[in-house]
Amino acid sequence: MPKPLLIKEMAEQERPRERMLRLGPKALSNAELLAIILGTGVRGESALHLADRLLTRFGDVRGLLELSTEELQREPGIGVAKACQLAAISEFAVRIAESRLPGASIRQPDDLAALLMPYFRQLTQEEFVVVLLDTKNKVISRRTVFRGSLNASIVHPREVFKYAIRHSAAAVVVAHNHPSGDPTPSREDIDVTRRLVEAGKIVGIEVLDHVVFGDGKTVSMKEKGIV
Repeated sequence: MPKPLLIKEMAEQERPRERMLRLGPKALSNAELLAIILGTGVRGESALHLADRLLTRFGDVRGLLELSTEELQREPGIGVAKACQLAAISEFAVRIAESRLPGASIRQPDDLAALLMPYFRQLTQEEFVVVLLDTKNKVISRRTVFRGSLNASIVHPREVFKYAIRHSAAAVVVAHNHPSGDPTPSREDIDVTRRLVEAGKIVGIEVLDHVVFGDGKTVSMKEKGIV
């Protein structure tokens, strides 16, 4: 098997950085983009070959960026600096997604999925989130009100609506994730939803939907007829 070329041994026009400058980032493969982020390879292995090896090992970009800095450092060729670079990129992607929240309109479950999927994808445990909306269904803000296995006795309406009342929300959408990847609602999910809907009627803040997030998939309680 031929030894992979080091980047300095590649034709200049084929090197990732030069290709980005010439063609733009959209023309580059995931491995080429990751190679630019990593900057350097290790002895006998170029940054491009290292990037390709990591992506193959963990399935895709998301699988790689879900790893902690400790897990990353267990991989050959990944030291503290590269582990921190990758963790920073992962967190930056989440913050970019969150910066789009205020003012975004939530008209249907897909709107919420587009806004929150980057956040939920990097979690390893369940989180229950409330998204506050104004009278035009535009996002005011988002807040995590609970972390851990969902339970109707733990996710209390008091926590959801205290936050909503304080920020003068007209309505709310709630969401949580299933780390298993399967967004099928459990009995507890349904019980929590019904309890929140009833509490919302009492305080005058409508619960428009409860969306369960899985691995790239969502289930809307409204579409299921539960809300």
